[in-house]
Amino acid sequence: MDHMTLMVALIVVLALAFDFINGFHDTANAIASSVSTRALTPRMAIILAATMNFVGALMFTGVAKTIGGKVTDPFKLEHGLTVICATLVGAIIWNLITWWLGIPSSSSHALIGALAGAAIASEGWDGINYGGFSTILIGLIASPIIAFILGYIVMFILKHLFANSNPRYVNRMFRTGQIMTAALQAFTHGTNDAQKAMGIITMALVAGEFQDHLDVPLWAKIAAATAMALGTSMGGWKIIKTMGTKIFKIEPINGFAADLSGAAVIFSATLTHLPVSTTHAITSAILGVGSAKRFSSVRWNTAGRIVVSWIVTIPISAVLAAILYWIFSIFQ
Repeated sequence: MDHMTLMVALIVVLALAFDFINGFHDTANAIASSVSTRALTPRMAIILAATMNFVGALMFTGVAKTIGGKVTDPFKLEHGLTVICATLVGAIIWNLITWWLGIPSSSSHALIGALAGAAIASEGWDGINYGGFSTILIGLIASPIIAFILGYIVMFILKHLFANSNPRYVNRMFRTGQIMTAALQAFTHGTNDAQKAMGIITMALVAGEFQDHLDVPLWAKIAAATAMALGTSMGGWKIIKTMGTKIFKIEPINGFAADLSGAAVIFSATLTHLPVSTTHAITSAILGVGSAKRFSSVRWNTAGRIVVSWIVTIPISAVLAAILYWIFSIFQ
């Protein structure tokens, strides 16, 4: 096996490891609210999330092409495989740190920040495709804002529609509804997040001269979908606890509104080929729902800690990947 083939094989393993970690890191996005309201048992919630993540991951590739070619150009990178290797290791390290601390940080921000940092370390500022990168950043910034507003609006409407209804009836109805929205949330997570690993694998195939286009091979789709589903099946209980209990006390109607709002934002991004943070979307939707329920009910100190992690993820991941690139380049 030659050096190039070995590097590509290593990157495929790292990309699938990132996808696996993304799965258990982001499981909370789909099931935190349904578990906290007892709409689903933890075991059933994880089985549902893993299954729907797998299905969603197989159905789209637009985000994969965006990741593979819009941040930097894999056809022009002189040391593309080293860039990709540093990107994945940097993103994995940051994901594991935030998972250990129980912070719902963004795997998407970590990957995109790391890719930008490694590309700059390799090629200088010319290594960044500014048009594509700025579009991705706009999507990453706008999506949580839209999710917050949508969550607020949906909860405001539901609150007034059911203001005079029997609370027991409302809870029972929306617990049932949460099964549907948890499945929808997991499906949309798969349509967006699993594609990021597919995009990185395709990028490596281009950089390694194994293909001359950014179309995702079928084996890469199946491998990424499987890794995401397996990771999801492992759960992410620290993050589930943060999202399900530490932002505000979620009731079934709140969980339904948050999941529906977050899923709508994520799926809209998938249809427009934009990689967004599923973590940001659902967390912002929860914050919007909590604000509509009662502004004072939201634990804004916890929310502030989460937002800080969002802000620092891209620059920290970029610096980490740049350092790793310089280390790896010694062995090129």
